[in-house]
Amino acid sequence: MTMHTGFLTRSLTTAALAGCLVAVAATGAFAKDVPANKKSKEVTVDKKIADYKKVSGVSGNLDSIGSDSLNNLMTYWAEGFRKEYPNVRIQIEGKGSSTAPPALISGTAQLGPMSRAMKAEEVDAFTKKYGYAPTKIGVALDSLAVYVHKDNPVKEMSLQQVDAIFSKTRKGGHSEEITTWGQLGLTDSWKQAPISIYGRNSASGTYGYFKEHALFKGDYKDTVKEQPGSASVVMGVTEDRNGIGYSGIGYMTSGVRAVALSNKDGEKAQEANYENVLSGSYPLSRTLYIYVAKEPNKPMSPLTLEFFKYVLSKAGQEIVVKDGYLPLPASVVEKELAKLK
Repeated sequence: MTMHTGFLTRSLTTAALAGCLVAVAATGAFAKDVPANKKSKEVTVDKKIADYKKVSGVSGNLDSIGSDSLNNLMTYWAEGFRKEYPNVRIQIEGKGSSTAPPALISGTAQLGPMSRAMKAEEVDAFTKKYGYAPTKIGVALDSLAVYVHKDNPVKEMSLQQVDAIFSKTRKGGHSEEITTWGQLGLTDSWKQAPISIYGRNSASGTYGYFKEHALFKGDYKDTVKEQPGSASVVMGVTEDRNGIGYSGIGYMTSGVRAVALSNKDGEKAQEANYENVLSGSYPLSRTLYIYVAKEPNKPMSPLTLEFFKYVLSKAGQEIVVKDGYLPLPASVVEKELAKLK
């Protein structure tokens, strides 16, 4: 299953939230128009996940630097955590997953949200500094979506077709470059319409994940309109009838539509929904992480520990659903909590 390298298989805007200092360095962090059909009744938090239990003696400051895709989630989690512990201050910066490892290494952040796993060289640099590897905590699931304008009638695509749209190297093996919507079977006014491509910049973990899994480790076309954040990609497609882009499912709005994807030409395309992420049938399923420096066999600071316990609690996973991402199953939560000990 594609998912996931991760997980089930291998188990500048400033927002002040309820008195909590949360510096959010991303575009349009809360400008989300969520369509009714996105708030699926099927996506609910596993009933076996425990409620969060407040403890005494938690105060201080936490800094989080990393993923733009996780920016809203981190902000909502900080808001909820601050309600439990008013003396805690959390500062969040979300400019891209590649900013997390250097921040953890330099000590400017205790939390490193990432929408991809750390690269070997990033782990090596961290280990060289601390003498031990970083701890990777899975905090949510995501179906990385390929978005088109809401009026675009295209129903589905294979990853080979996606690759032929976004990549100049076509390592997926498609026979020709795809530059018009007619090449995907659209007719009438769509037939000759040029495809307008939106994407992220290289600091983004989503950029790296899409490059590896949808572009088969190939190179992006020079015509991709690189955007500073996930919301900007979705906004670009919303305002461009011929647009196509990629972003986490948490950034979906009523102005775009997620296209069903298949791993190969001729295979059944799968919708970007929770069921297909859990089964691994959706090709671009992934885990979202927060990395932390935790010395083996030594406890975390009470503040960091309780923040993770909150994120992995019923309340924390309900926030995941609220933000449009997908919650962890209880069995996975249990395994992630064990990493904190």
